[in-house]
Amino acid sequence: MTRSTLHTLLFAALSCAHAAAQRPADAMPTDKTRPNILWIYVEDTNDWMSCYGDEVIETPHIDALAEHGTLFERAYMPAGVCSPTRSAIITGMHQTTIGAHNHYSSFQKWRGMTMDVWDPNYLGVRTIPEIMRMAGYDTFNEGKLHYNFVHDLDQLYDHHTSRMEFKDAEEGSCWNAPNVGRPFFGQIQLKGGKARAKKRVERDKVPVPPYYPDHADIREDIANHYDTILKLDATVGRIVSALKRDGLYENTVIFFFSDHGMRLMRHKQFLYEGGIRVPFVLAGPGVPAGAVRDDIVSGIDISATTLGLGGVNIPSHMQGRDFLAPGYARDHFVAARDRCDYTIDRIRAVVTQRYKYIRNFMTDRPYLQPQYRDGRRPLETYRKLFAKGKLNEVQAAFAAPHRPAEELYDLDSDPHETVNLVHDPLHAQALGEMRTLLDRWIVDTDDQGRFPESDEALRAALQRWGEKAVNKEYDRVR
Repeated sequence: MTRSTLHTLLFAALSCAHAAAQRPADAMPTDKTRPNILWIYVEDTNDWMSCYGDEVIETPHIDALAEHGTLFERAYMPAGVCSPTRSAIITGMHQTTIGAHNHYSSFQKWRGMTMDVWDPNYLGVRTIPEIMRMAGYDTFNEGKLHYNFVHDLDQLYDHHTSRMEFKDAEEGSCWNAPNVGRPFFGQIQLKGGKARAKKRVERDKVPVPPYYPDHADIREDIANHYDTILKLDATVGRIVSALKRDGLYENTVIFFFSDHGMRLMRHKQFLYEGGIRVPFVLAGPGVPAGAVRDDIVSGIDISATTLGLGGVNIPSHMQGRDFLAPGYARDHFVAARDRCDYTIDRIRAVVTQRYKYIRNFMTDRPYLQPQYRDGRRPLETYRKLFAKGKLNEVQAAFAAPHRPAEELYDLDSDPHETVNLVHDPLHAQALGEMRTLLDRWIVDTDDQGRFPESDEALRAALQRWGEKAVNKEYDRVR
């Protein structure tokens, strides 16, 4: 039995006690007095939308959703990559607490390959769809899941499909299920920044963040991201129209959010603002309309808020909080990066209203150690420009052969996180406070990233990735 398995079993008693207190689905009310709850769950997307003040494109359908509800300006995801984030949100717990922090872990089958050896992560807690289902909700998922723990889809969802993108809620899919009279909790997964989109945005008109060189290959990726957001906006419009067509819109709470930021190298997988701060709009009955919130909310709070809107008690073990409840407040948020694909790393970040603190635990390896983006034009162009000395100090920082153990940024004056204040005496008190917040969080939440992956987990990763797995940690199982 693995360490993560032992750890998550500690939560089993609490979870089972909560489950025993729930009535079975056939004993729950079957009327529509409770709202439907829909997660529009988007991949790899930043908040480059007109409702967030972006001036490159117009996103009328997302804007309309924000006008109908509440827009969150400081929504953060617990990781900069999909499977740890998705594992955290679907449980309402930090992925580092439940042993789901390494990307694509606890997968016996992956892209048609069956692992000879693997390390299964058995949870001792129930997921949000399981809890909602027990509370009388019809549950569904359309598209991607990628949970880093052992699960049975038929236990989580009344109906599910692996098809990505919205299929117009044709008969038998999405909310058009046979459970007439029951409210639904559903997830529609959209490709977002991974989608193929028609070129619509002029490449020479997009802004380039100061930490990237102003080069055609970088502009292409940025403009492409705007193109995907235009496509996403149209899809959001189709979903809303279908809800109205089926008479469900007025009684449906819509969560619109992304799992992390876009694909460029300092965004996805890393813990800078572009990697973990995401668009998030909440709209529907019980949600303030036309509101904008600038307080910090966590992705794991989506889970607790979902239960609250559904009239379901929030389990005591859940680390997420209902951000619609009176007295809700987060004075800080913590995000984590661990192994991504075959790249072994460990980074933690703390965000407060003003500061971002990043701790790099593996300073023996550069930011741009071997990774999944290798060979792709933007990254290779960036590396070539660095090698030729054509990057300024800010642009070159991410390509350096070494990285600092700590980073501290003043988000008020430096939103792009380009000036590291760790050695600035004017910010020494803030640095000490951020260090303490992280140290306490690691202990209080039992951060499993403190421990190396098991031999079985490393063997599974090595079998998946082969010669790409070059980190020294693989040597003991190679």
